[in-house]
Amino acid sequence: MLKIYEVEHALESILRRKPIDEFPVSPAMRRRTLDVFGEDLSPDEAVRRILKDVRLRGDEALLEWTRKLDGVVLTVETLEVSDDEIAAAYDLVDSEIVAALERAADRIRAFHNRQPFHSWMDSDLGGLLGQIIRPLERVGVYSPGGTAPLASTLLMTAIPARAAGVDEVVVCSPADRTTGKVAPITLVAADIAEVDAVYAVGGAQAIGALAYGTSTIPRVDKIAGPGNTFVVLAKKHVFGAVGIDALPGPTETVVVADDSANPAWVAADLLAQSEHTGGTAILITPSLALAHEVDRQLQKQVNALATAADILESFESRSGAVITEDLMEAVALADDFAPEHLCLSVRDPWAWVGKIRNAGGIFVGEQSYEVLGDYVAGPSHTMPTGGTARFTSPCNVLDFVRVTNVIALDEITARQIAPVAIQLAEAEGLPAHAAAARIRLVNDR
Repeated sequence: MLKIYEVEHALESILRRKPIDEFPVSPAMRRRTLDVFGEDLSPDEAVRRILKDVRLRGDEALLEWTRKLDGVVLTVETLEVSDDEIAAAYDLVDSEIVAALERAADRIRAFHNRQPFHSWMDSDLGGLLGQIIRPLERVGVYSPGGTAPLASTLLMTAIPARAAGVDEVVVCSPADRTTGKVAPITLVAADIAEVDAVYAVGGAQAIGALAYGTSTIPRVDKIAGPGNTFVVLAKKHVFGAVGIDALPGPTETVVVADDSANPAWVAADLLAQSEHTGGTAILITPSLALAHEVDRQLQKQVNALATAADILESFESRSGAVITEDLMEAVALADDFAPEHLCLSVRDPWAWVGKIRNAGGIFVGEQSYEVLGDYVAGPSHTMPTGGTARFTSPCNVLDFVRVTNVIALDEITARQIAPVAIQLAEAEGLPAHAAAARIRLVNDR
């Protein structure tokens, strides 16, 4: 089950990054696109058409695409989930699950309320210079639906926005094809996260509505949250009209382990992340013996899981074990891969934390296992994928604020630095810029 790679082979296969545009299109997705559009369009072409239609026709396009793509018939009146339906959702979700959502929300909220960000002013450079940090006014959270509504992801995205002080947080989540309703657990999570509104619409059409606004769904300042290929492509296309948090791809986990690691635990962690569609789970270790024992544990544990078919598909194409010369090479490979999750199952994990620059989250030691981070540890589990941990961060309160520079110079400082501005403006061939500074030096008010 666990394919074992030498480093050179791994760099050309499971450790090789692909851009979102190169993700394969499944035969089922191609057939579905042909049925809906009457043409064999690429996902990108299909998304462009949907976005343009939503931008031009608003609610009417939303309703039409939701019927065509999701098989759900909505009206303008039922696009927004009513307060009564949200209240009723609590009766449809087990009370222990509600309590678990509330406990998770408490920890997520407590963590993000501690994140520092502040405005400041300083007079050291003359006059007053500084920045004002203000929360965004309106944020849209996309919460995936489908066979497994990710209520935890809604908490992990909406709560940081609230902690940042965002005025209005709205959620879009697709209605179930059978019931025509948003999943009750999603509605409960939305209520616990204190969002302002939930809309029963998903896919690229929901992203278009949040980006451009319709008569029913307000335009937002930023869209956050993961989704399928169509959702991610839609976020990519609307960027500029609206802010986006990231372009999240399939989940990915790298476990760096030495011979002290518990092979049953390592196997369990790899299995957990592989049950996500398209998930990647990679063990990097200098111990071939550990890799073989993890393989035995994988085969023992997988048969007891209802998601075994999905897991096996992930292991066939995107997962495996990489055998390195030593632990230093293992950590360096993981850092170069820049995974969403990097788990350190080694003797002295803190000795290696400082050597990792590129990871969405570092899970330090075997008690800090990833599943706790997925649900209840506190930091958001919405983290950079596809190697983007090299330049971006997990969802946090800074995603939902903006910085405004404040420049309030006194006359003495302005006269002192004006010659520098004049020189640089002239060097750039911008005489009007230079003149705007020079006139103040020769012509006092």
